[in-house]
Amino acid sequence: MTILEPQGPGVPTPRPSQFSAPYWEGCARGELRFTRCRSCGASLADAPRVCHRCWSTDLVWQVSGGRGTVYSWTVVWRPQTPAFVVPYVPAIIELAEGFHLLSAVIGCRVDEVREGLEVAAEFHPCGDDQFLPYFRPDDGQ
Repeated sequence: MTILEPQGPGVPTPRPSQFSAPYWEGCARGELRFTRCRSCGASLADAPRVCHRCWSTDLVWQVSGGRGTVYSWTVVWRPQTPAFVVPYVPAIIELAEGFHLLSAVIGCRVDEVREGLEVAAEFHPCGDDQFLPYFRPDDGQ
């Protein structure tokens, strides 16, 4: 079976907003960024304007270590557009900092992906000056 790889050029690319721009700028620098609430300490991955836990607006961007585990996943064999190479494995990754991120697993076979698989982030180009985070099985380094 083939090894899962990042998607190539031609897939739909993100459209950063004023709120998500720091996240995408971080991806371009090889940093996985998230927001943390200064009031309650919650870790948030979706560039909110208010904390989901305490409703505070006192949020700050931080850089994640990029390590986590697979929380849930699926295997896609029928892509939405022909630009996607199949199979690919979208997954919810539970990061060590306490937030969840939807991404894709690469660097292993489909049958090796499982709940609790330790993974680490790496970044791959998806368009002009845009990069997406992917997660590969973590070798512990």
